[in-house]
Amino acid sequence: MGNALYKIKSKGNFTKAKNYLTELGNVIDDKSFLNKYGRMGVRALAQRTPTDTGKTADSWKYKIEQTKDSIAIVFYNSNVQNGCNIAILLQFGHGTRNGGWVEGVDYINPSLAPVFNQIASDAWKEVVML
Repeated sequence: MGNALYKIKSKGNFTKAKNYLTELGNVIDDKSFLNKYGRMGVRALAQRTPTDTGKTADSWKYKIEQTKDSIAIVFYNSNVQNGCNIAILLQFGHGTRNGGWVEGVDYINPSLAPVFNQIASDAWKEVVML
């Protein structure tokens, strides 16, 4: 599937908050909550990925990884050429066959910053509503 580029993790014990919401008859579905942001991140990355053929921009995906103590959104790009992830080469730069250097373009961080801000804002609204 390629290497994970960014992860969003949440750790800690949210037992009291979950119990409170459960008692109110609400169901917490962390995965559906995070799918919204996964889709948002993939759209943002695809729009800002430098394009030549568009293959790298079209190759962004995400997955939700959940363990007992954490849940994460993992963004990854499946466009791999000759063992190299093209999204990484575009981000950080790479050498050329004739010894030159192609400078990287920071497009991942500016793409995901608004998504992270939205997650924080929406999570804060949920906490305040408790």
